[in-house]
Amino acid sequence: MAATIIDGRKIASEIQKNILDEITTLHNTHQTIPQITTIIIGNDPAATLYLRLRDSACKTVGIRSQHIELPMTVSEKTVLDTIHDLNINPDIHGIFLQFPIPKNLFPERLMNAIDPKKDVEGFHPLNMGRILIGDEHLVPCTPLAVLTILEHEHFGVKGKDVVVVNHSTVVGKPLTALLLNRNATVSICHVYTKHLKQYTSNADVLITAAGVPKLITTDHVKEGAFVIDVGIIQTKDGVCGDVDFQTVKEKAGKLTPVPGGVGPVTIACSLQNMMKTYRSCTST
Repeated sequence: MAATIIDGRKIASEIQKNILDEITTLHNTHQTIPQITTIIIGNDPAATLYLRLRDSACKTVGIRSQHIELPMTVSEKTVLDTIHDLNINPDIHGIFLQFPIPKNLFPERLMNAIDPKKDVEGFHPLNMGRILIGDEHLVPCTPLAVLTILEHEHFGVKGKDVVVVNHSTVVGKPLTALLLNRNATVSICHVYTKHLKQYTSNADVLITAAGVPKLITTDHVKEGAFVIDVGIIQTKDGVCGDVDFQTVKEKAGKLTPVPGGVGPVTIACSLQNMMKTYRSCTST
């Protein structure tokens, strides 16, 4: 039997509807709405596409989104000064630092500089550390999207074998902590993992974010597994993920497509985080 294909756009639409209702109430009651600023360094095509989609989602729900564009040659001091100005501006309720950033800059220093309560992406060390002790206030958007999809499908991970193919600080590491908080048994695989199939073929839930087209084939997948494809790769034939979709859909129990799976939910989860940073900035 073919897998159930998860409609990420439908899940995202449900999240956006709830946020729109909350913002409408805010505007009517307090004449205020969240205002978010994104710092963009350079001009990365993939980042530009993501920004356009996120700005569209912000407009849909009534969040004000603005950009500060800096050149590739910008100094670290200029970026830090920009972040400082946003930190102390009471009208700004959330800050994004758009990745990728130039190699001459240190992302850790820049993320450290963002006020943790305005850290929409959840990358500040304080917010990352809170996840490890089960205090999931501001969670990185892509891991949050994965959890949202599992919860939407009423799929509990307690006691389940989960494999995450990614060990980045953006996806794999925070996602692993979140899954452990829910008592899953988690294995992390990455570019240096030998015999990938030995891990993935026994997984009840397989989450892949390697950025390698068709890395995951039917041989990698357990019969009836929940497969979540976080990968998004631009090829000459269009956008695809890590999973060989046409073959894996005949073996998996549930499967997210690319596009239309994790991506829209990630953007919707960024809106949820914007509301959290707004509440943190306006609470008395």
